Amino acid sequence: MTECETTRLVAWSREMRQVHRRLREALSLTRASLADGTPGESATRELLLYCHGFCTALDSHHRGEDHTLFPAVAAAHPELRPVLRSLEQDHSMIAHLLGGLRTAVERAAPPEELDQHLEGISALMENHFRYEERQLLTVLETLELTAEPREALGLL
Repeated sequence: MTECETTRLVAWSREMRQVHRRLREALSLTRASLADGTPGESATRELLLYCHGFCTALDSHHRGEDHTLFPAVAAAHPELRPVLRSLEQDHSMIAHLLGGLRTAVERAAPPEELDQHLEGISALMENHFRYEERQLLTVLETLELTAEPREALGLL
């Protein structure tokens, strides 16, 4: 394996870590916006903006994994198929929670309710990211995948 190929493979692992870090930051900004307590229409607009950006980014990340990254991992490491199924189930649950958050934000739910949505998403997302990183980061360092990182890990 050439140095260039090794660098490209290790880059997949780093890219996943960076994507997870950016999504964690986006969630933190969204929660900070809610905790700020700015009253009225301005706060609702700001929260909608943060939620829309966060929800879109997280959804894009999971779609990229489900359609590009996970099939490549399954082909190279069939023993990881149960892990990948579990991660895909998490993606489905997170998508459901994101839908609930979007609905709550659109109807201007009280801050306490919005925080409950964000808390649920945060707990599941963090657990999911940690499991995914434990199970897949080493694998990504050896994965031969010709896709672009944005295709496999989502647009951020």
